[in-house]
Amino acid sequence: MTESVGVIAALDVGEVRIGIAMNPPGVSIAQPLMTIDNDAKVIETIASLISDHNVTTLVVGNPRNMQGNDTEQTRYVDGFVEKLKSNIDVPVFMQDEALTSVKAEEELKGRKSPYEKGDIDSLAATYILQDYIEENFRVQHA
Repeated sequence: MTESVGVIAALDVGEVRIGIAMNPPGVSIAQPLMTIDNDAKVIETIASLISDHNVTTLVVGNPRNMQGNDTEQTRYVDGFVEKLKSNIDVPVFMQDEALTSVKAEEELKGRKSPYEKGDIDSLAATYILQDYIEENFRVQHA
């Protein structure tokens, strides 16, 4: 029997687009939700999504290089997260996102159906969220 978790959303933050994934209420499986433009209203859009979907936890992909070191993208995401935290009322956790976009693109190519860059972003957010759920479930039950 799986223990239910609150609604968790994950973000794969890019400078152009942000992939979003969520777990359905009471279920510990991540699903792609959508991709949004990273524009002037992005913080407001994310805050609305959190409210509309009763999100209790937000997970953001932490981009680092293969050696685990910060990159220019890490610094960008850190700044984004700081702005976001001051506009939302749910806890925000960082989750390693190593190779999630590569894995997402490989999966989409394997489906042999047309896809867009936004599909990669939302599927990458799904991998970020699933990793977070699985790691936290293991920690709670170790």
